[in-house]
Amino acid sequence: MKKYINQTLDFLLFSNIFIALCAVAQGLVTYQLVRAKPEKYVLALLFFSTLALYNFSILLAKPKDPDKSPFRRVQWIFSHYRLMITLTIIAILSILPLILFLSVTSQILLFFLGLVSIAYNLPIFSIHEKRFGLRNIPGIKLFLIAMIWSLSCVLLPILEMESDQIIMVSAKDTILLIAKRFLFIAAITIPFDIRDLFQDKTSELKTIPVMLGEKKAYLICQILLLAYLILLFLFTRNFDKNFFGLMLTILLTGWLIFRSNWQKKEYYYFLYLDGTMILQFLILLLFSFVPI
Repeated sequence: MKKYINQTLDFLLFSNIFIALCAVAQGLVTYQLVRAKPEKYVLALLFFSTLALYNFSILLAKPKDPDKSPFRRVQWIFSHYRLMITLTIIAILSILPLILFLSVTSQILLFFLGLVSIAYNLPIFSIHEKRFGLRNIPGIKLFLIAMIWSLSCVLLPILEMESDQIIMVSAKDTILLIAKRFLFIAAITIPFDIRDLFQDKTSELKTIPVMLGEKKAYLICQILLLAYLILLFLFTRNFDKNFFGLMLTILLTGWLIFRSNWQKKEYYYFLYLDGTMILQFLILLLFSFVPI
């Protein structure tokens, strides 16, 4: 029984289907917070675009001997290479018709995010004949990941709701939603860089943990979550169910990041830490049914 559970988890986590579901959950969080009905084509677009980008990124970074990789995820991905290629092609083909449902403003946003994502992965820049991608610029990796996630999961749904005249969200509220989501995504991204600390040093990738060290990187995680809580307290008009749901999520996330100090299994990162994005929506959904 345990074998089948592990095989299922491996498929969901390492094929990047789970992280694509996390993107859907983060889109649903936005709809929940602005109290609007989710738009299915936006959620579908979040799912397939995340799946395509993550698969593209990992396939592009194929190591020389994936079978000898210390990471179970890398071994699984390249032992199921045809499956990964198939999923990536399906995701890309699914994105194309979904884009047609978007407003022009949303299409421009998506085009911008796509360009940034490609520039992040591909070595399209060069200095003194040395080629590199955006991710190789010191300290920018974390910023780019958090920016792409927050704009796609917050700004894209809001732009579409406003285009369809479903709801109007003020510029102030939009910026606050994006800022809080940025802090949340950045906080859960740093532990992955800490896990890859030795590998990033070898490949000369200047992530936050490489530049500042492991202890300071963990401290930054908690500072980012504290900043989230400060924004939550300062700019909440009504201490309603969403407020308590978000606060509980951030506290649980802080605890999981603290635990990751000594918990190094890949499931912990790809299931529990990434899973906080799904947990956030589930907690908000649960609190919506609780009388307060």
